[in-house]
Amino acid sequence: MDRTSFAHGKTSFGWCDRCGTLVLGAGCGCGSAVRIFEINNPGDIRPCMGEGVDTVLSIFEREFGTSTPLKGKAIFLNKVPGEDRADEIIAHGAVLALMRFDLSTKSFELDLRQPGAELFADYAIKNVISFSGMSGHLKGKSIPGANVRDVKGEFGAGAPLILKKGGKLGAGVALVSSKEIEASDKAVKIRSIDSPLGMPLSPDSDRKRFVDANKQHIFNMESVAINEIRSYLKKREFPVTVSFSGGKDSLAAYGIASRAVRGLELIFVDTGIEFPETVRYVEDFAQKNNLALHKAQADDAFFKNVDAFGPPAKDFRWCCKTCKLGPITELIAREYPDGTITVEGNRMLESFSRADTKFVSKNPFVPNQITLNPVREWNASEIWGYIWLRKLEYNPLYERDFERIGCYLCASSLGSEWENVRKVHEDLYERWNDHLREYAVKKGLPQEYADMGFWRWKVLPPKMVKLAEDLDLRTVPKKADGPTIKMLKGASSCAAGGFSVEAIAKIPRSRDFSSVAEALRTIGEVRYSDEFEIAMVKTKGATAKLFGGGEISVVSNTLEGAETMFERAAKALLRAQMCTSCGICAEKCPRRAIIIKDGLRIDPEKCNSCGICEGSCMVVHYYDKMMTTDSKHART
Repeated sequence: MDRTSFAHGKTSFGWCDRCGTLVLGAGCGCGSAVRIFEINNPGDIRPCMGEGVDTVLSIFEREFGTSTPLKGKAIFLNKVPGEDRADEIIAHGAVLALMRFDLSTKSFELDLRQPGAELFADYAIKNVISFSGMSGHLKGKSIPGANVRDVKGEFGAGAPLILKKGGKLGAGVALVSSKEIEASDKAVKIRSIDSPLGMPLSPDSDRKRFVDANKQHIFNMESVAINEIRSYLKKREFPVTVSFSGGKDSLAAYGIASRAVRGLELIFVDTGIEFPETVRYVEDFAQKNNLALHKAQADDAFFKNVDAFGPPAKDFRWCCKTCKLGPITELIAREYPDGTITVEGNRMLESFSRADTKFVSKNPFVPNQITLNPVREWNASEIWGYIWLRKLEYNPLYERDFERIGCYLCASSLGSEWENVRKVHEDLYERWNDHLREYAVKKGLPQEYADMGFWRWKVLPPKMVKLAEDLDLRTVPKKADGPTIKMLKGASSCAAGGFSVEAIAKIPRSRDFSSVAEALRTIGEVRYSDEFEIAMVKTKGATAKLFGGGEISVVSNTLEGAETMFERAAKALLRAQMCTSCGICAEKCPRRAIIIKDGLRIDPEKCNSCGICEGSCMVVHYYDKMMTTDSKHART
């Protein structure tokens, strides 16, 4: 199985009809033959647990009046692309249906598949129709009302239907309500219809059967991971830590690391926006297992900075730098000044950005830390199988139908999970939702901006653009969202020779202008007038002047030099006023020239303008996302 493919296609898995559960390796632990089935890529299949099972059963109860074929059975879910949560429902060794969370109705919709229709045909007491009179290839065709012979139950347009025609069964979608079928020329769309496949029905199953079926496979994967860690540590004397987030992946990583090395210590970043359950779980876990726990505290950093930066987004995760990387950088510098090797639970199947995760990696934002990723090739079911096999206590929030455990208001979470937050912690939900609604009003945006999760992107992906268009929603703020630059003159030739750039930057001023002069020291030699609020920085081939009113003027011997100096000067201005005091740049500076005290302070005697600190700065990193320009840096 290709564990790194996010391309369209299928991934194969096995199913044991005797044990009634998923088989992860080449064979089942009971010795029975394994039946192969396919799911959509990337194939990060996971067990359906706790309230998640209740959700799945309730959807089938709602649509077909029964969930009997699924009660007591092993159910698995596979995440597929969609506007929000979209999961293939897997049971009896087949994909039965697709469940989608509708952002507008805040409810799940069911897209029935052929195996699901066959499984529920003899049990359903509603949403079943019989038809006749049509022949040939029927998939994708519409059934006229005149051909419908029987309708079981009442349903609305869009409802999933079980179709019957002679000895054939299939799945379809109602194009009109049950009351309108008779008079409609296009009453039902046929998704699929065929002779019954005779799909084997699985016996009741549970976690123990799943673990027993896959025990040897899991042991083998554990052994490989342990050997990787031990082999790497043979020639290295750094203290070994585990990045323990409170999630399943970091728990599995801990389980492996605890068998590979002694003297482990846990590192936990309390972002200040964690679930209370997660904080308690991490603390209790460390105590029960007699482990040293080092906590990095972000305190109220998120809500201190959210007004300046705006809501975080999937493509603008300033909060991670401020609430995670900053505190962890400071903690590691304090507790492990000579460095640490940290075992983490990063997995390739989690996201596109992690698809190329290697065993050894290094976060450029966190000095003195080498990261080992022993579960990088594991899927979610292997993670859970390992946790259950080794009887590792896990975060109770997973039983509340949360797929991932992180900050409760994370932009990367789904709308369905946000609804779960409302159920679990209404106070936390209301605090963030109130902020989003106020932000929407302030920016002249509709309430749907907050309620339907449009805030989770700076630049909307195609699926959300289409949703906004379908609902006729405006998602671009009337007022510029954040800092702006008005270009007075793009890079152009000067009469006296060389090239120049002129612009006016409007950036919320949180510190006096001396902070700008400090930030410019990382570029070159600085002269500064406090009285006139003028700062000038010079490099070998360029000069930039910045004024208290936001004006930026750059001259250079070359066009490239003018453009480069302008961008660095603008970034320094932004950095000076919007510094979050995370401290990452100070730790990254090889000459220890940076002091964080009410923002950025530079020791000119130590700084050699190498630019390393610029590359580690969160504000600089997101410059293109934060700074809005009313014209391009056009060459004229």
